[in-house]
Amino acid sequence: MKTHIIPAIRLTLFCAVFFCGFYTLAILGIAQLAPNNGKGEVITANGKTYHVNVAQNFTEDKYFWPRPSAVDYNGDGSGGSNKGTSNPDYLAEVQARIDTFMLKNPGIDRSAIASEMVTASGSGLDPHISVAAAKIQAKRIATARNLPEEKILAVITANTEKPLLGLLGTEKINVLKLNLALNNL
Repeated sequence: MKTHIIPAIRLTLFCAVFFCGFYTLAILGIAQLAPNNGKGEVITANGKTYHVNVAQNFTEDKYFWPRPSAVDYNGDGSGGSNKGTSNPDYLAEVQARIDTFMLKNPGIDRSAIASEMVTASGSGLDPHISVAAAKIQAKRIATARNLPEEKILAVITANTEKPLLGLLGTEKINVLKLNLALNNL
């Protein structure tokens, strides 16, 4: 028994020192090479600081709406609702979101609503929506801002992020950047 316990204790101590010390410092060093020293992308506008990779809650008609959040857009912790697609509470919540979306965006067909506009992401903090989800909101925003819809569509096009290397992922739009671009019109 002694021949097995001593090596196990040594291995445990080695792993604790390596992974808590050396590995952590190595990752911290690599993060210093990233933009903003690994602290994430930050935008300051109108005296306020925003974190680009954390969803912001926009509810006014003159702004693009983000995905719903299961954590109320609280960046201190992320998480989903963990309710299955057959859960009656979840279905009622999604139906309420659909009803609200259709009420604020009249004239659209229910089948045209992008799924991310009525379902929360796994983290509850996803800052992106699809191009289709942005375009379906363009008419509401154009009306609220008293602008031609083509101008809103041009802002959407200008703020569309292409897939990585043109291959990986889909086109998406950061809602915060899109709304800040709207404010600059």
